[in-house]
Amino acid sequence: MVAAPAAASIRLTEGQVGEVAPGGALIYPGVTSCLTVTVRLQDGGKVGAHASLFQVPGEYRSDRILAAVKQRTGARTVRAVEVRGAVGAWDPSYFTKAIESYAEGERVPVPAGPDPEGLARAVADGLGQPRGTVTVEDLPDGDQRVD
Repeated sequence: MVAAPAAASIRLTEGQVGEVAPGGALIYPGVTSCLTVTVRLQDGGKVGAHASLFQVPGEYRSDRILAAVKQRTGARTVRAVEVRGAVGAWDPSYFTKAIESYAEGERVPVPAGPDPEGLARAVADGLGQPRGTVTVEDLPDGDQRVD
């Protein structure tokens, strides 16, 4: 888990949370079935998370990653929250109950299609932000860079 102070540029791999100072860039490598969550702070800094459908050992599960972002953001003013990536692969409930937490025989929700509104609501709720601050964008596989 990334816990270093704000930097000029950082790479966030699956399950990681980190922060960059104003003018810095968040780099999310290899976004395939993942979602990225970027919180743009009023001072120009950014807090980011690379949310994965399945937990990477030693990193945050999908149902814990928003709490880590919220803790990192603290009481600072949020200008906007951007959610990007494999929107169609995610059920909004994965932010409250990770796929790994289902018991054998329990039905894991499978998205019937993209639900950008549901994802926006789940992220807004998880971060304690108004729904209007959150945008969702389905992006093709690949690296993402947020300047």
